[in-house]
Parts: sequence; C-alpha cells; structure tokens
Amino acid sequence: MSSVYSHKDSNIRRTWMMFVCFFLVVIGIGWTFSYVYNSFAILIFAVVFSSFMSIFSYWFSDKIVLSMAKAQPVEMASHPELYRIVENLSITAGLPMPKVYIVPEAAPNAFATGRDPKHAVVAVTEGLLSRLDRTELEGVIAHELSHIGNRDMLVGTMAVVLVGFISLLADIFMRSMWFGGMRRRSDNAGGSYLFIIGIVLSILAPIAATLIRLAISRRRESLADASGALLTRYPQGLASALRKIADDTTPMRFANNTTSHLWLEDPFHDQKKTPIFHKLFMSHPPTEDRIKALHEMSL
Repeated sequence: MSSVYSHKDSNIRRTWMMFVCFFLVVIGIGWTFSYVYNSFAILIFAVVFSSFMSIFSYWFSDKIVLSMAKAQPVEMASHPELYRIVENLSITAGLPMPKVYIVPEAAPNAFATGRDPKHAVVAVTEGLLSRLDRTELEGVIAHELSHIGNRDMLVGTMAVVLVGFISLLADIFMRSMWFGGMRRRSDNAGGSYLFIIGIVLSILAPIAATLIRLAISRRRESLADASGALLTRYPQGLASALRKIADDTTPMRFANNTTSHLWLEDPFHDQKKTPIFHKLFMSHPPTEDRIKALHEMSL
C-alpha cells in the first residue's frame, strides 16, 4: 500500500492547509458577527457547532450518502465478477475489503464513502456494470479504492460541512438585517466599518468557501486517478472508462449537488456552465485533462 500511496504526502499537506483556511474563515466570520451583535457567544457557537457537525457528518456519512443514492448491498453470489475485482484490488492495495453496493441508475458512474478504510463502501451503478469491460471496471474500482486509501471521505465530508455552516452563518446575518433584529455597535466609526465588513463577508464568504471546496474535490479526484492507475498498472483502463462515462448522456435520477463531488465523474457533466467560470465551479477536473494525464502515465 505504501508504494501506491506514498506520492500523496505533498497533496495532503496542501489539502490540510486549505482546511486551516476554512476554519480561519469560520472563526473570522464568527468573531465579526459576535462584534456586530455585541455577543461573544456567537464566536463560541461558530467554532463548537462547526466542529460538532464535522464529526457527526463524518461518522454517519456512509449511511446518509447510500440512502440518498438508493444503493443496495450485494454479495459474491449475485455479482461474482464485481465482488472479485473489489476483493483482489483491495488485497493489492493493502486495504480491508469494503462493502459493495449497486445503485439503480442507468447512467455509468461510481463512488466510495465511509468514515475510514474499515467502514468503507464502494458503490457502482447498474449502467456502469453494463457498459464497461473488465479492465475498465478495474480502473474505476481502483480509483474508488484510492479514495479510501487516501482518506478522501474525511476530507470531502469536512469540506461539505464547513461550506454549509459558513453559508448558514451568512444567511442568518442577512436575515437579521432585513428584520431589523440586530444590535450592532454603531456608536463609533470603527463599529460602522466592521458592520460593513460583516455585510461583505456574509456575501462573499459562502462563494469563497464553495470555491475552496470545489478546488479540494478536483485535487482529490486527480490524486485518486494517479493512485488508481498505479494500483492496476494499466492507466488506459481508467482512461477508457472515463471516456465512456463522459460520452454517456443518460441523466442520473438520484444525483444532487450535495453529493456530486463523490462520484467518479460529475453527474451533471452534460449540463453546460458559463464558459468563463466553468473550471472554477467544477467539482471534478475536466475529463479531457484527466484522460490526458492517464495517457501520459502509460508512456
């Protein structure tokens, strides 16, 4: 396992630096709001509540995601080829055998979830099993196992929770302005300036936090591509799978923005975004870039 995942150290350091920025933003917003409302309790609430929600969501993330995707568990008897592929690659990666689930979706896709490698889940759609050959399926499973080995479930869960909490704080602040229920320090110029800063933060902070979450998601996907290719020793398998998934236009019934970053390929990839901001607001790297990187690994 160490040979497959040893290259990820610098990526993990950069990712945790992003999380430090997240918590600093939470503390900064909490302190600003506590000053505007003249209540230090808001700062304490911001830190404690965000920490509690991060732990709660991380612990129960697998059950929540599987329920949203309508996924059903499978065993060796019902899907022997899929089960053996997951089992063999898990052994190669030095990971515990994860639970295997099938998602009743015609669109080809897959995801991994769970709070740690001992409680991990790999889920694939019915469409994925019907469209991919064995080498392509191995590439996809290796990618998802790499998410497990790289501890991306923790990273992804914390990112979603922190972004959601920052947006919640901003929404509370803006609503309090509309209904005039806030008591702010306006007796001096410093208080007025800070009040203006609070308004700016409440507008820009959710946008900035979302951009950071999406940047983290793209980085983890690229890392899982590389780790998965090293695990199978055949980057072309995953590259071919990504091509088939990207070319498929079948809509996903159970996909939503909350869990879109978990899937192998963005479930909304066929929906065009504004070109200027396209890459900024993508939860995954561009498919062409991913395929190109995998082809370069095989040279």
